[in-house]
Amino acid sequence: MITKAVRLHGKEDLRLDTFELPPITENEILAKVMSDSICMSSYKAAMQGPDHKRVPKDVAENPVIIGHEFCGEIIEVGSRWAGQFKAGDRFAIQPALSDPSNIYAAPGYSFHHIGGAATYVVIPSVVMERGCLLHYRGEAFYFGSLAEPISCIVGGFHVNYHSNPGSYVHHNGIVAGGNMALLAGVGPMGLGAIDYAIHNPRRPGLLVVTDIDETRLARAAALYPPEEAARNGVKLIYANTKDIADVPALLLEMAGGKGYDDVYVYAPVPAVIEQADKILGYDGCLNFFAGPTNPALTAAFNFYNVHYNNTHVVGNSGGTTDDLIEALDLMAGGTINPSAMITHVGGLDSAVQATLNLPKIPGGKKLIYTHISMPLTAIADFRQLGAEDEIFRNLADIVEKNNNLWCAEAERYLLAHARAI
Repeated sequence: MITKAVRLHGKEDLRLDTFELPPITENEILAKVMSDSICMSSYKAAMQGPDHKRVPKDVAENPVIIGHEFCGEIIEVGSRWAGQFKAGDRFAIQPALSDPSNIYAAPGYSFHHIGGAATYVVIPSVVMERGCLLHYRGEAFYFGSLAEPISCIVGGFHVNYHSNPGSYVHHNGIVAGGNMALLAGVGPMGLGAIDYAIHNPRRPGLLVVTDIDETRLARAAALYPPEEAARNGVKLIYANTKDIADVPALLLEMAGGKGYDDVYVYAPVPAVIEQADKILGYDGCLNFFAGPTNPALTAAFNFYNVHYNNTHVVGNSGGTTDDLIEALDLMAGGTINPSAMITHVGGLDSAVQATLNLPKIPGGKKLIYTHISMPLTAIADFRQLGAEDEIFRNLADIVEKNNNLWCAEAERYLLAHARAI
């Protein structure tokens, strides 16, 4: 099987390669990737190359396929897995294999024949053995791609912990009815966190979301208005902290001076981390969600409060398979809708430059359809481009009927009419 794939050859060296996949063994599965959303983690891997913990040291000689937020269809199944999977099944992937033999190994970082930025892949036996190949029964492929980032958000809510005075028992999860803050919280992952916070069964009582970009805050408020949160028992406040001299003081005032039980940091910025530290209440948990590119990132932390107020820090990189299953179930049931995370759509031939320039491209998630040729295009630009291109004109009509969000109908139309790669 011939495949086209974006492969990492070294630091800042991504290439769209065409090569032949080996025939599958009885332990493997041949699959067709349909969609892959680009994660900031892929950018970090591209920047660091073999210095990245998940990227093999010999990547220059044996390049790996990037992309770990993907969904597709199974083409051929090795005999060992014939009882669990069959040709035609749709699948989603949990890339966090947690394989004891190589704890950092993950599709999209570490393997030569599997990754999301590809037309066809060979799924190795370790993925099935670890329970990380999941049946996907949703209508739209892009929901299957977004299940992985949503699972990271779900995991972030589960990994936080709290304890009762006089007890050493830790209780996982956010404080139900408590005070929560999402700092730098209106990027694509922050939007998903707002959606999850106000719609999942275990919700905070107060949710404060900060950022320094008024346009992004306004979009978040339009997508998830305080009135909707209130219907679910959550007081939701959006705050632009750009020109605020004392951000912690403002946030503490919003919480009635009591501090916050759960604080999430969605940008790897020392000043934001330090703001989070200063607003923690007793037994407050700071979740450093934003993975940094700089391996030497540090920030000041108040250890007086660690000692006397039981404040603490957690972090999570990826979610568990259970988190991903929860994400799929929540999307399938309509409890959450991650479509708001997507702001750009493109074909496989746009993935190299999109990944290498990801921090410079405004907006949210960049969604790649791997079997089409298309420049990375902002959904907001569909109408303008539609003046000269029928495909964009029709896509604009579709998304405008859907609150200007990407949707299953738009996906079907694009896959039916776009030029094949």
